[in-house]
Amino acid sequence: MSAIYPDLAAKTVVVTGGGSGIGASIVRRFAQQGAKVGFLDIKEEESRALADEIRASGGTVHFEKADVTDIDALVAAIGAIRAQFGPIDILVNNAAHDERHATETVTPAYWDDRIAVNLKHQFFAAQAVLPDMKDRKAGVIINFGSTSWMVGQGNMAVYTASKSAVLGLTRSLARDFGPYNIRVNAIAPGWIMTERQIEKWMTPEGEEELMRRQCLKRRLVPDELARFTIFLASDEASACTNQHYVVDGGWV
Repeated sequence: MSAIYPDLAAKTVVVTGGGSGIGASIVRRFAQQGAKVGFLDIKEEESRALADEIRASGGTVHFEKADVTDIDALVAAIGAIRAQFGPIDILVNNAAHDERHATETVTPAYWDDRIAVNLKHQFFAAQAVLPDMKDRKAGVIINFGSTSWMVGQGNMAVYTASKSAVLGLTRSLARDFGPYNIRVNAIAPGWIMTERQIEKWMTPEGEEELMRRQCLKRRLVPDELARFTIFLASDEASACTNQHYVVDGGWV
């Protein structure tokens, strides 16, 4: 049986990139806790199907279609969730895109676009919810990073640069807003077997590397990240802030 955190019931949660993959698992888990979950995504069909699924199971959910690289649209979507459910208690900055790219081909426009989707929106989403949290003297922000920069992943220099910066952002926000009882942490997933990862990157060679380098000799699934996320958002983790949690099965 999965853990239940009573303090999450009726909390207003915002999840970016919540329509598929790890984000969808996070949305499901918060809904199971009785939270009011608003999520943003550009994938309308998948997101509406997820929202219907959650409502059918008795959960409270609201979907806003938004491109997180459009900051005005991002802020408006968060505002729509606030209008629907009330002040934001928990923000999960999950949206990202790990597109591979050769350094020699990166243009200034591509650089700006990758930074926008993997880092910039995390700052402005936090900026949009902080007034609610300051007023209530409580709040949780969870920023998703990646282990890619920690293990020296190649062919994605802009991605690894942006994801390493998530840690600096997290620690600055934790320091600045700790006096308001706002906790800010980062989660760095390892190789999590979303449908996209399996379809695009999981090859026999990739499977061999996974089994060789992970301490846990199995595939990690999105729900394992979701379960850790809701724990970190709950009062069970009330002393945890300014930290970087690696969830990668022990990749060495």
